[in-house]
Amino acid sequence: NFRSLEEGAERSLCNSMASSTDEAVGKLRGDPEAVRQFRDAYGREPDAAALLDAIATYERSLVTPGSRFDRWLAGEVDAITPLELSGYQAFKSLGCISCHQGVNVGVKLFQRHGIFHPLGSPEPVLLRVPSLRNVATTPPYFHDGSAPTLPEAVRMMGMAQLGRVLTEPQIAAIVAFLNTLTGTYRGQLVRPANAT
Repeated sequence: NFRSLEEGAERSLCNSMASSTDEAVGKLRGDPEAVRQFRDAYGREPDAAALLDAIATYERSLVTPGSRFDRWLAGEVDAITPLELSGYQAFKSLGCISCHQGVNVGVKLFQRHGIFHPLGSPEPVLLRVPSLRNVATTPPYFHDGSAPTLPEAVRMMGMAQLGRVLTEPQIAAIVAFLNTLTGTYRGQLVRPANAT
């Protein structure tokens, strides 16, 4: 629905934060450190255009190439283990790939959640299929944070979206595959936010 990251950022500020761009700018202007940083970066105090540009610039920086799966796709056969490969094969054969598709392993579609069984809170009904890149570093999972671990998220997705009870070996293999989607940022492996 948006032609630019700036448009998306503005809509997010207005919708998800029950706020507005003007309110966010007002809060930033009340923070002397934020004012200093905006002056350093933009040559002026925070305003709507600078705020939206800052958010979009940050979003553009969130590229994390070089995952082991990327290297495997590029022909480095030893980049993933046999268990991880079997997890990728299960991911495809079970149908996970029908929603989590493309270079980002998701984000191309909006889907209903809880097709076969409830999955977290019922609202919103439609959700953007999230990217699974760096998923191993971003717990908790789902739109409401109801799955604390990746194995639990995989188990719940199997039941809710596929109508299947996944076995422990299937879950372990899929989780192993999902771990191969962790990339690098500025030359360093992406780590969970709470990692030291």
